[in-house]
Amino acid sequence: MKNNETLITAEGLEKLKIELEELKLVKRKEVSEKIKIALAFGDISENSEYDEAKNEQAAVESRIAKLELMIKNAKVIKESKQKGIVSIGSKVTIKDLEFDEVMEYTIVGSAEADPFEGKISNVSPLGKALLGKKIGEIIEVASPVGEMIKYEVLTV
Repeated sequence: MKNNETLITAEGLEKLKIELEELKLVKRKEVSEKIKIALAFGDISENSEYDEAKNEQAAVESRIAKLELMIKNAKVIKESKQKGIVSIGSKVTIKDLEFDEVMEYTIVGSAEADPFEGKISNVSPLGKALLGKKIGEIIEVASPVGEMIKYEVLTV
């Protein structure tokens, strides 16, 4: 993978494009209007509304630039030809062997990782450990506090 490549699913790329369009067409105008209103208050040297609007504008423009770069460098993850082997884009069911808890994750690029939606990054400790594994294999992953947790791959 090249340093500037953004690994992403087709669905994730579409979400980025929608967010970018929303920021450019809606959010920019909203922030511009806030700046106009704040300028109407007069002296900008002690105008907190103006400062806040300018900070928001900077954040919006920064996010737009980041999204444009991510979309430009996007490499859409294709479904693996090797069935039964975990790769980027795979949906994996694993079992925590200590607590007997079953979890399902999709392995994605870091740009669209969202653990609350069951999407883990290929560069996260768990994502790295799962890549290349097959059903029935046991992996060990260091927890944030340093202890090792064992998981079994149930489905790919």
